[in-house]
Amino acid sequence: MGLHSQAAIGVILGGVVTLAPGIGGWLRALAPRRATAARPPRAEGKQRQSRARCGMLAPGADARLEEATVIRRVLLSLSRSEQARDVVAAAPISRSVVKRFIAGESAADAVLTTADLIGSGRLVTIDHLGEDVTELGQAEATRDAYVTLLGLLDEAGLTQGAEVSVKLSAVGQALPGDGEKIALDHAREICQAADAAGTTVTLDMEDHTTTDSTLGILRELRADFPQTGAVLQAYLYRTEADCLDLAHAGSRVRLCKGAYKEPPAVAFQDKADVDKAYVRCLKVLMAGEGYPMVASHDPRLIDIAGALAVRHDRAKGTYEYQMLHGVRPDEQRRLAADGEKMRVYVPYGDDWWGYMVRRMAEKPANLALFLKSLSSTS
Repeated sequence: MGLHSQAAIGVILGGVVTLAPGIGGWLRALAPRRATAARPPRAEGKQRQSRARCGMLAPGADARLEEATVIRRVLLSLSRSEQARDVVAAAPISRSVVKRFIAGESAADAVLTTADLIGSGRLVTIDHLGEDVTELGQAEATRDAYVTLLGLLDEAGLTQGAEVSVKLSAVGQALPGDGEKIALDHAREICQAADAAGTTVTLDMEDHTTTDSTLGILRELRADFPQTGAVLQAYLYRTEADCLDLAHAGSRVRLCKGAYKEPPAVAFQDKADVDKAYVRCLKVLMAGEGYPMVASHDPRLIDIAGALAVRHDRAKGTYEYQMLHGVRPDEQRRLAADGEKMRVYVPYGDDWWGYMVRRMAEKPANLALFLKSLSSTS
């Protein structure tokens, strides 16, 4: 990693350190270690409990776990801190890093980034940042932002190559009482605007407590907008069965590993187990009649996806690859140049600080991906 990238990371984490001294150093140390070594599968967890009962647990291990939990809570709190956000936003060197991963704060910024990506032969899906809204007004503002964005994409002639991704918690899903109905109504309005503009909507998946609700809303929307895309997370035990349910003709399904911190009761914890689950799910989708969307930056999984497409006689264009904006851009261009559909997930909006810090808090491996992507373009 170059000095520029290191300095930028320091400034970004400096926003965290502003209100919680010492966390920046913890994050730098934790992210690479968690990404490569610290994976507690269920069997290890049982051994750990056994060692603890026998007094064999490594000194300080419980304290480190407790520290990680506390820091995660602090980070989630800091994700809502305007002061920390302002520290990062004011530093030119960190702005350049943020710009690599976030299109900007306005819909116009998102449209400009989209035009550049489409001009390079890639496709785009756009996420208006914001989630877990707590007030109806916030949910309505998110709905309006998507409708405005879709109108601008249409005016710019970009809707053949760009769609939008919507988190239901951003349009009211978690609101008390009628939250699910509110989210459905708002998502329906966004789908109507997308349909009028000649494009589609994909419903992002969030933590496991929302999965049933999100799939239920998906079914409702597909009755009128059958091209509405689904997202499934391979690390959940249930996902292979969900893939079987959704691998039918006309069904667009994005398969990702999963970015949220989930408990062992519902999700694989070991990276190798997650990778194996991803391949099992991918086999189901590639063998089905739907339209798989392979969301991964992992070179091995990208190669496996290509091999499965060949095995099932899938022509290029009957599936697609997806990656985050700013992550492995050279590989994105390579896939597009090879005639593959390559879609870039582009976030934008003024909640960029909360988005980045929440991803770090939810899963330390997300920070490792961020750090690694700064040091490499391939």
